[in-house]
Amino acid sequence: MLKNKIAFFDAKLYDQKSFDEINKKFGFKITYYSEHLNRNTVKFTKGFDVVCVFVNDTVDSIVVKELIKNGVKLIALRCAGYNNVDLKSVFNNIHVVRVPAYSPYAVAEHAAALILTLNRKTHKAYSRVRDGNFSINGFLGVDLFGKTAGIVGVGKIGKCLVSILKGFGMNVILYDLSPDNVYAKKSGTKFVSLDKLYRESDIISLHCPLTPQTFHMINSKSISKMKNGVMIINTGRGKLIDTKALIEGLKKGKIGAAGLDVYEEESEYFFEDFSNSMIADDILARLMTFPNVLVTSHQAFFTKEALSNIAETTLNNVKAYFKEGVLENEVCYKCNKSCRRKKGKACF
Repeated sequence: MLKNKIAFFDAKLYDQKSFDEINKKFGFKITYYSEHLNRNTVKFTKGFDVVCVFVNDTVDSIVVKELIKNGVKLIALRCAGYNNVDLKSVFNNIHVVRVPAYSPYAVAEHAAALILTLNRKTHKAYSRVRDGNFSINGFLGVDLFGKTAGIVGVGKIGKCLVSILKGFGMNVILYDLSPDNVYAKKSGTKFVSLDKLYRESDIISLHCPLTPQTFHMINSKSISKMKNGVMIINTGRGKLIDTKALIEGLKKGKIGAAGLDVYEEESEYFFEDFSNSMIADDILARLMTFPNVLVTSHQAFFTKEALSNIAETTLNNVKAYFKEGVLENEVCYKCNKSCRRKKGKACF
C-alpha cells in the first residue's frame, strides 16, 4: 500500500465517496479540503506529496512557487482540461498529470440532452403541467431529422456526439485542427472549414480544448457568419464563447437558442449553492433571463461511471509516478499535450 499524502481541493461529498472507494486498493493518505486551491489556501499543501485539483482551482505562477517551496512533487488534475494551470511555471519544477477521458459518453449525452430540451422545451412543459396548465403554446420545435449539426473538436466526446446525432438522422459536419478523414468516411460525415461550418450548421456544438487560438472563438464576427436562429451548445470550456457577443446575438434573434454547461466566469458560482443569495455577476444574471437559454452547472461529466473513472485514473497516475517512476497522462508544456514518459526524461 502506498502512503503518499494527497491534498485534495474543492472536495464535494460525491468526490470523497468515489475517491475513498477506489482508494481502498491504493492506500494513499487523502486529506480533503472543501476550499479551492488558490493563493490563500496553498499554505495547506505543506507536507503533502501531491495536490489534487479540479477545474475551478487556481494553479498560477504564485501558487506554483508556493507548491515548490512546500515540497509538492505532483499536481494531479482530476479533469481533462488544464487551462487553469500555468504550465510554463510548472515546467521542470512540478509534474502535472490529468484524466484525458473519463466518460466521453456522459458529456456527449448531456450535449444531446441540451439540444433536445431547447428544441422541444421539455423543461418548460414540465413546470407548466405541474401548475395545471396543459397548453402547448410556445413549445413549437423542429424535426432534427435532416438538419445540419456542426461539431467543433472531434475527439472522443465529439465522436460520441456524432453517433448520437447521426441516430437522429442529422447531417453532421466537422471541424478539427487534425482532421481524421478515415473516421469521417466511416461515420458518414465530412470535415469542413470553420467558416463553412458556421455558415451551414443549424446546431453548433463545441468540444475543443481552450487554447489561445480557441479563446472566444464564438464572438461577434463568427456569430455574424452563422445561420439565423442557430443553436449553440457548449459543454467544453466557458471561455470558448464571448458571452457579451452571445447575449447580443440572442437579443437580435441571430442566435435561436443556447445550451451552456460552462460559463467563462463560472469559478465563483458553478458547483456551489447560491439559492439563498443574489447572483452578483451581471452577465450571468442577464444570460439566465433569456427563455431560449439553458444553463447547467458544469454537470455534463457527472455520471457514476465518470466519477469512478476519474478516481481510478487520478490515483493510478499518482501510483505510476511514485511506485513505477512513470508519468501517465502528463501534461507537457513543450508539446502541450498528454505524454507518457519516465520522470526526469524529456519528451522532446
